[in-house]
Amino acid sequence: MSDTFSGSPLPRQVADAYVDDLIALDPITGTFLGVAESSRRLPDFSPAGRQALAGLTRTTLRRLDEAEQRPGAGSDAERRCGRLLRERLTAELAVHEAEEELRAVSNIHSPVHSVREVFTVTAAETDEDWAAIAERLRAVPDALEGYRASLALGLERKLYGGPRPTATFIGQLTQWAGDGRGWFDEFAAAGPESLRAELDTAAAGATEAVVALRDWMRDVYAPAIEGAPDTVGRERYARWSRYFNGTDLDLDEAYAYGWSEYHRLLSEMKTEAEKILPGAGPWEALSHLDAHGTHIEGEEEVRAWLQGLMDEAIEALDGTHFELAERVRKVESRIAPPGGAAAPYYTGPSEDFSRPGRTWLPTMGETRFPVYDLVSTWYHEGVPGHHLQLAQWAHVADQLSRYQATVGIVSANAEGWALYAERLMDELGFLTDAERRLGYLDAQMMRSTRVIVDIGMHLGLEIPADSPFHPGERWTPELAQEFFGMHSGRPADFVESELTRYLSMPGQAIGYKLGERAWLLGRENARKAHGDAFDAKAWHMAALSQGSLGLDDLVDELSRL
Repeated sequence: MSDTFSGSPLPRQVADAYVDDLIALDPITGTFLGVAESSRRLPDFSPAGRQALAGLTRTTLRRLDEAEQRPGAGSDAERRCGRLLRERLTAELAVHEAEEELRAVSNIHSPVHSVREVFTVTAAETDEDWAAIAERLRAVPDALEGYRASLALGLERKLYGGPRPTATFIGQLTQWAGDGRGWFDEFAAAGPESLRAELDTAAAGATEAVVALRDWMRDVYAPAIEGAPDTVGRERYARWSRYFNGTDLDLDEAYAYGWSEYHRLLSEMKTEAEKILPGAGPWEALSHLDAHGTHIEGEEEVRAWLQGLMDEAIEALDGTHFELAERVRKVESRIAPPGGAAAPYYTGPSEDFSRPGRTWLPTMGETRFPVYDLVSTWYHEGVPGHHLQLAQWAHVADQLSRYQATVGIVSANAEGWALYAERLMDELGFLTDAERRLGYLDAQMMRSTRVIVDIGMHLGLEIPADSPFHPGERWTPELAQEFFGMHSGRPADFVESELTRYLSMPGQAIGYKLGERAWLLGRENARKAHGDAFDAKAWHMAALSQGSLGLDDLVDELSRL
């Protein structure tokens, strides 16, 4: 472990030393944090590399045990950081000890997705930057081979990824490989002519590695796992739920909550649909909007429109509902590289803000974009959603610990805030017509149905008797996709991509709605405690400045503000 402190460290020092050592083992994390030295390397995704990460985790937990016994460890700042570090590392270690990395196949979150995505945030302004990129490109074959070795060991131990995510992943690899010229070749083509030969050679090697992995996945892995279940069962689901949510959930209560939100939202959606197309149901109205509603035409046009939407939100919210530092006010709208999953996403700023936060829209080959499907989504991904939270963490990192502001993120905390942000914009009147509001409710319904189908299909739960869909039957992935499609205004390819995501990331998708519930409860408790003196702007900024927390701690800490 790095010697970044002397004397007797407190929990925040232990946490920050962990970040230093993690970056040494995982340069992808380093790049996302803006560490220039990381730009030339990629992680070791082999079994040995995973063991090295687990060794760091165990060492850090021992150091934390010692630090929490020292004078000063009981302060609020040290206590909060220590609890987060222990919860996160314990959850990560449980996933490792169950050897989940040996069957990590996904359409959205795998080592290969991380390798590809990191190039989109690597500095690429100078010849020196591109020289580092060339070196990182040369590291792609070893990184992908390490990942293949982990999957091969999983086959030996009969630890299988799901057949459906595997088939989708093979299709993605085929797209990234291209037809003689792949994604890495296209990426490298933007580099300077002075490094052309070096970049082209390195990119060709990376593409060859993608082809080799694709062929192995298709010819060896897929046949070996044929007939394996796509769902994970209650024990594995509970482990992953702890990892993504930072709490040991009552899964049956969460499933029932998903249904209660489903019924509430359905009623609201019917009201808005009636305003758009009298006599129509919600999804008939959304289909009508697909054909006749407000649209943005063109990729560049939609990128610019989304940028304007976020800029307008910042101008309206700063000083009224938030107090934003100048560097937090900057966020960029981007079009996502082709070949990924269908869902929009956000990447945070570097620690020094030299790379701003960015939202990414996968166009999926489309050039016409309905507004109803964009507005609340960009409040979620951009402002006041992911961007305000994660950029604010980076802004106040010197008051927290580096760990709390960066790699200690709990998915349900961040996704819960982003869903809360959508609701906040509805509360504040930003969804100005039935078209935008029905789109918002459709997005909320998607998060509620996620809770239902994610828990339901992985645990094989029974569909309630009062359900309008297959009452009394037990969930399967096929029923889940049908139900999800019936209750979403999104196209069939999006629905299919989402279900594949849920199968390969069990427990992650439920954190949006359950995280939102935690944020709303924390706000309500604080409002009750302060009465008429409750200041929403002050509460928002205090809440956004406390760093990451698992849902175990989030409601408690929010209620104190």
